Amino acid sequence: MPEDSPLIQSLRTAVAAAPADVPLRLHLAELLLGAGQSEAAVSEVAVALQHAPGDAQARQLMSRAMGLPEQPATPPAQAGRTTAAEQMSQPPAPSDPAGQRPGFDWRAAEEQVGDIVPPRFVEAEEPVRADGGGDPGDAEAWDVERPGAVRLADVGGMQEVKDRLEAAFLAPLRNPELRKLYGKSLRGGLLLYGPPGCGKTFVARAVAGELGASFLSVSVNDVLDMWTGNSERNMHEVFQTARRQAPCVVFLDELDALGAKRSRSAHGGMRNTVNQLLTELDGIDAGANDGVFVLAATNVPWDVDNALRRPGRLDRTLLVLPPDAPAREAILRYHLRERPIENVDLGKLAKATDGLSGADLAHVCEAAAERALLDSARTGAVRMIGMKDLLSAAKEVVPSSEPWFAAARNVAMFANEGGMYDDLIAYLKKRRKL
Repeated sequence: MPEDSPLIQSLRTAVAAAPADVPLRLHLAELLLGAGQSEAAVSEVAVALQHAPGDAQARQLMSRAMGLPEQPATPPAQAGRTTAAEQMSQPPAPSDPAGQRPGFDWRAAEEQVGDIVPPRFVEAEEPVRADGGGDPGDAEAWDVERPGAVRLADVGGMQEVKDRLEAAFLAPLRNPELRKLYGKSLRGGLLLYGPPGCGKTFVARAVAGELGASFLSVSVNDVLDMWTGNSERNMHEVFQTARRQAPCVVFLDELDALGAKRSRSAHGGMRNTVNQLLTELDGIDAGANDGVFVLAATNVPWDVDNALRRPGRLDRTLLVLPPDAPAREAILRYHLRERPIENVDLGKLAKATDGLSGADLAHVCEAAAERALLDSARTGAVRMIGMKDLLSAAKEVVPSSEPWFAAARNVAMFANEGGMYDDLIAYLKKRRKL
């Protein structure tokens, strides 16, 4: 940008002190245009036109600065007529409903102000539905996953869990004739419980895959709301969405938070939310929940409201324990599949990681990779991840399920009403934890 002359600098100072002085600003624009600074001149004239939209000198100067054909000065006979900018600011005459007044040059007006004053308001674009049509308000508020490719065969090991799922849930669905013969009801849901990090959510997704059903995962953050009544409405909308998307698996994650015992809840809103969940599970309308399969998961089933465990609701329970040897081998293989490894004996590693959860096994692989990475950085020679790294990492990991078993042992011993925790007691005895 060329250096301003002393006169231009003085005029800039004067304009900054009196920004509404249109003649002074136009004088500065004339000098800038004469000095070859067209863009600076356009900027000054644009500000002048904002203060005086009908100023003929400013319009002519703008045309010159922008390289447009110079417009003739307004004849004396037309001195009383309004300018284009003034006409645009006036409302249309009653006899001209379309706003097209006779003798008005819209093209000239557009050239005068089109690039000077940017639009101050714009209309918001209407949301577009993913399916390309319909009322935008009809879009689902909850993310429903389409039937996935995950099946029970993708769950490594855990054969007892698969057998229980097959008997209690999947076999009746696959065989409607036998179900009718034996009078097997499809009412009720399934509660998965066990220590954290053992794959309860993955099992729920696999069940949805086996059913060829959509999957709707719901957590406490999705439902609870600070405003009275909104939590109940959210719970109702979850099940309404599942009914519209049937067949659909509704997965209630951390059920102890969504369905905590009402006797222990001091907040009325939380009790109302549990009541709404009970209502939705019952499906007040006949056949309302046809095609809706409810699975829930919790780490602390003893904190779940007893009414949720009533027959016809979440009346079947399934203990999901830390992975057995085949499952550990499958989990380790998955977490090592894209890492540089050599001479890794997965069978031996699976035995060395007995008692670890799926999350613990992922941490073992991460820690072993970190060891090899730091060693490579220290020596300057890249090396693979070996058995020594994995076994050393496994020795340092404390099973994250131990605190859970310490708490569950007391519940199983002293609060096993109706044999609810018989499978847990059998496991504790087998592992000599009871």
